[in-house]
Amino acid sequence: MKFHDADHRERIRRSHKPKAAKSLGMTRAIPLRADWEEVKDDIMLTAVRCKFQTHAAPRQLLLSTGEAPLIENAPMDAYWGCGPDGRGFNKLGQILMTVRSELSGNASVGNS
Repeated sequence: MKFHDADHRERIRRSHKPKAAKSLGMTRAIPLRADWEEVKDDIMLTAVRCKFQTHAAPRQLLLSTGEAPLIENAPMDAYWGCGPDGRGFNKLGQILMTVRSELSGNASVGNS
């Protein structure tokens, strides 16, 4: 969703390994969509919701975390994860807690 180029999005989707998809997603040879910074959180929330609503095993794993804080252990990513010093934005962890709360029927918890 970072790119308007449909062929590039399809190459990412058809990647056989996560590392290959990540590499294609990190390229700047294809321009990012102009509004990416404004829409990326909502796109990630939609994707994470879909994943956990669709697949029972990951959903049960997420729900089994109860109300524990969830931290994306990504020292190289201070936006989606904890960052190198543990003070990153942890946006993915926040989204996971939001979805967990929605799935457990308590939508007010985890909306940071």
